[in-house]
Amino acid sequence: MATVVSLEGKRKSPSLEPLLALCTDDMARVDREIVARMRSQVPLIPELANHLVGAGGKRMRPLLTVAAARLCGYSEASDRHIKLATCVEFIHSATLLHDDVVDVSALRRGKPTANTVYGDKASVLVGDFLFTRAFELMVEVGSLDVLGVLSNASSTIAEGEVLQLVSQRDISTPEATYLEIIKAKTAKLFAAAAEVGAMVAGRNGPERVALQSFGMNLGIAFQLVDDALDYSGREAKLGKSVGDDFREGKITLPVILAFLRGGAVDREFWKRTIEKLDQRPGDLEQAYSLIERHGALADTLERARHYGAMARDALGLFPGTPLKAALLEAVDFAIDRAH
Repeated sequence: MATVVSLEGKRKSPSLEPLLALCTDDMARVDREIVARMRSQVPLIPELANHLVGAGGKRMRPLLTVAAARLCGYSEASDRHIKLATCVEFIHSATLLHDDVVDVSALRRGKPTANTVYGDKASVLVGDFLFTRAFELMVEVGSLDVLGVLSNASSTIAEGEVLQLVSQRDISTPEATYLEIIKAKTAKLFAAAAEVGAMVAGRNGPERVALQSFGMNLGIAFQLVDDALDYSGREAKLGKSVGDDFREGKITLPVILAFLRGGAVDREFWKRTIEKLDQRPGDLEQAYSLIERHGALADTLERARHYGAMARDALGLFPGTPLKAALLEAVDFAIDRAH
């Protein structure tokens, strides 16, 4: 097997723990709201939903909502920020259920995917259920502006998924199109999650713009690292089968860069394995080798650091507090998963 670019670090990795510690009470309320809103008289719905939502995960998106609200001084006794955070988690979970069906994925967060356990039809329908629950929560919050942001995010995510679908196995996909896809399918919800936190706190000026920018750039960095990790050979770290993107013919930045920088023989390899999906024993190892040889993995991570720096800069207008410091460390955490 080819040697893979080492993503191991020698220093203590940044963590989400400081941010989670500062938002412990809010996130406990979010968890309770999630459980309550997954209830249904149809037993399969909470069972399947809990298979995904209850499987753990970092809950970064709802965490961004409650953290952004607190950063903007939210101190109401009401649960509007909790409902919005729950809404964000349900939108995310619904898209995951649908994505796993489209991608024919078998593993998520180290567990069999819902579609593997319950079937495609049930997964799609329960995803629809979670979307409807999300919109119920938006309406209960009672803000048309918030409804506009989150409904726009939902439609943008769907557009991103369709764009990814039509770009699948197209090895000539330019980097600009790839960035458009990840902005839509991943970063848009990060941006909306942070933005509505500012909105529920009544900050509709520079703070709202800053947090939207923070979330967008964090989301781009997060997805870039995910796409790099899929070629890192570290399944335990990623929580899914490494090489899935390759096997599915998914066009991600490491592949785009390796294709553009390779010679005729290399390009024929990518056309066979990605466009024609004619994959043979040893092809994944060859893909690792080409991605390493052309510096594609290292440059993908360098781009992630670039967007991470922009996310950190976006918080510059906020005063120095433990919460701001924890959000900055969350950016480092998103990127340093690759170390």
